[in-house]
Amino acid sequence: MKKLIGPIRQVLTLDQLPLKGALRDEQLEIVSQAGILVEGAHIVKVGSWAELKQEFPEVEIHELDGDYVALPGMVDCHTHLCFGGSRARDFAMRNAGKTYLEIAQAGGGIWDTVTQTRSLDQETLADITAKHANRLLSEGVTSIEVKSGYGLSVAEELKLLRGIQQAASGTAADLISTCLAAHLCPKDWKGSPAQYLNEIASQLFPVLKAENLCTRIDAFVEKSAFSPEEITPYLEKASQLGFDLTIHADQFSCGGSQVAVALGARSADHLEASGETEIQALAQSSTVAVALPGASIGLGMAFTPARKLLDQDASLAIASDWNPGSAPMGDLLTQAAILATFEKLSTAEVLAGITFRAAAALGLTDRGKLTTGQLADFILFPTADYREILYQQGKMKPVEVWKKGENVLSTRY
Repeated sequence: MKKLIGPIRQVLTLDQLPLKGALRDEQLEIVSQAGILVEGAHIVKVGSWAELKQEFPEVEIHELDGDYVALPGMVDCHTHLCFGGSRARDFAMRNAGKTYLEIAQAGGGIWDTVTQTRSLDQETLADITAKHANRLLSEGVTSIEVKSGYGLSVAEELKLLRGIQQAASGTAADLISTCLAAHLCPKDWKGSPAQYLNEIASQLFPVLKAENLCTRIDAFVEKSAFSPEEITPYLEKASQLGFDLTIHADQFSCGGSQVAVALGARSADHLEASGETEIQALAQSSTVAVALPGASIGLGMAFTPARKLLDQDASLAIASDWNPGSAPMGDLLTQAAILATFEKLSTAEVLAGITFRAAAALGLTDRGKLTTGQLADFILFPTADYREILYQQGKMKPVEVWKKGENVLSTRY
């Protein structure tokens, strides 16, 4: 049965916008007084409300009262939702002037989260992940990438990835799993970093394939984690097995984006330390540059050079990086609005960055635009002018969320 939703004051389809480069707001396709016609999980047509009602008289009507703007459901292409505990102490210590080393010596840092996460069973981690995902869904995020990385052993990483898979039954959002066993070399590992990576590749990767737990492998390339030389054989093995690659790159020092480009990774994420050489290399590649403004806010450091990346013709996505340490906010729309202010991004660039360009970072081509054949993932904001959404810097939230043609959240009444 077809459904027709409307009338909608403005539908921003994001159709015809390119995957790479700078965008002007004048390029946005805006359908006024529109309807969205869906059948099953997909969009049949977006067009004039009056004309669609006349053309399809037998459809099920979902009529709206008032003024609304429709956008594609947001895509958060970088999160760490599956974790235990809190790092509020770290945050307070960092704001009080303590260094990363001092915080780690006091028992904080990533290893603190690893310890707290390892103490939880799979069922508990699945519940936590679903709860986090549903909060994002309520804010208009309909597709969510979720990383492991707080297990850091074969058994514990499997627990996390199975928990993420289990969490999918507790949310209407799509969860896209990524294995981040190469987050850092665990403190309780007795061998070298290379030996740890070899164990993960030889013992974990086959199980990921056998159980279909994920199709993506991530790694943190940084002085405090793994060097380009250490990580390249690991990622090459992953690629040979058919996994897509993504890299935590250039957060504090450069090198990771070079690995991402060389290996044809789907995305290079962070990039706060990227310079002209790295920006140019990313722009000339098919690797999506993913800005994580939540980490910049959480750590009090520079933002990803988003304006320079776009002006060099890179593809820029924006993600929340929701994690318990550096990016606890987890509010994609607020972070994107803040990044826009500091990096002077057009509304079109921001909307592309949290929809179809973010989907491209995940290798997904069936969502992020409101056009025929795409998934019927869309969100309604209570305004007559799309510019109000970023203007209110995340305070305006969607009042309806539609996922695969179903209304999964409504606060209109």
